[in-house]
Amino acid sequence: MRMLAIDCATEACSVALFEDGALLAHDHRILGRGHAERLVPVIAALPDRGRADRIAVSRGPGSFTGVRIGIATARALALAWRSDIVGYPTPALVDAMARQENDGEVGVVMRGGHGEWFVQQFDATGTPDAPVASLAPEASLRRVTAPLVAGTEADAFVAERGSGTALQIHPDARIVPDISPRLFSVGVAPIYGRAPDAKPAP
Repeated sequence: MRMLAIDCATEACSVALFEDGALLAHDHRILGRGHAERLVPVIAALPDRGRADRIAVSRGPGSFTGVRIGIATARALALAWRSDIVGYPTPALVDAMARQENDGEVGVVMRGGHGEWFVQQFDATGTPDAPVASLAPEASLRRVTAPLVAGTEADAFVAERGSGTALQIHPDARIVPDISPRLFSVGVAPIYGRAPDAKPAP
């Protein structure tokens, strides 16, 4: 079975193609912006244009645009290829990356919007201890207590707290198979992590 993993919820645009769990090809780029223009060509450059039996896509939270582009692309490809589609939370991938060479609790701290950080802590089994939250940096210090902190704001968090080890990383689709199976979902609705800035008119 082939699986295509897609993650463009942050500044990174990352794809990976697996066959029976073995990595066939991948691409990981720090774009900042431009995911809409780059994601499909990056997938098309994979073997067999990335065609897979299953597609795993990040549900966020992260960049509002990046999350929606990833999910929309995954849904379109799943429809065209008649593939299964599953979703996973961005922090779960960052946690899995941190566990490649570390044991114990992991605090995930990612860049959010309006100066806030997306934060979530995982126990030694890779299970989150609470839903992901979007918090001001000061409030984040009370939510994340793990000595190891991973994510795009790990350096800033550890500097602010004054203790711990920072693993400054962007999500990488190559590690998607290492996410705990119980954190995948059949539904791929976006996880925004915070309330929308605008509300629809009554």
